[in-house]
Amino acid sequence: MKRFATANWQGSGKEGKGTNSTQSGVLDRAQYSFKTRFEDGNPGTNPEELIAAAHAGCFTMKLSFVLNEAGFTADNIDTKCTIDFQDGAIVESHLDVTATIPDIDDAKFQEAVKNAEQNCPISKLLNTKITSTAALA
Repeated sequence: MKRFATANWQGSGKEGKGTNSTQSGVLDRAQYSFKTRFEDGNPGTNPEELIAAAHAGCFTMKLSFVLNEAGFTADNIDTKCTIDFQDGAIVESHLDVTATIPDIDDAKFQEAVKNAEQNCPISKLLNTKITSTAALA
């Protein structure tokens, strides 16, 4: 399986602007710029926000599979991923997870979270520190 996305940039690094599009069409010429990346400019996205979305989605799905393998099915899993971008590098990806899972104890839940944190494909791709906090709702 291969997936793709495209980017276009016009102009200088600071004054220019760009767009991102995805194969699925979910992003279709989504705007990004210096302001959306390094300031609070809107509308638009930025690469770090897109990495956070990819990591949150990948991890959450992997956690669901890990739970299923252990005999549990989540009613709900919410994950917030925070990408820490400092001095031109991503230095950490933090996953904050809250889940509702019938009949699981916290120790088994924490074990499943660590498994998913280490083994989701985006975690494997990122060459940075990955941390998580997890709580049962």
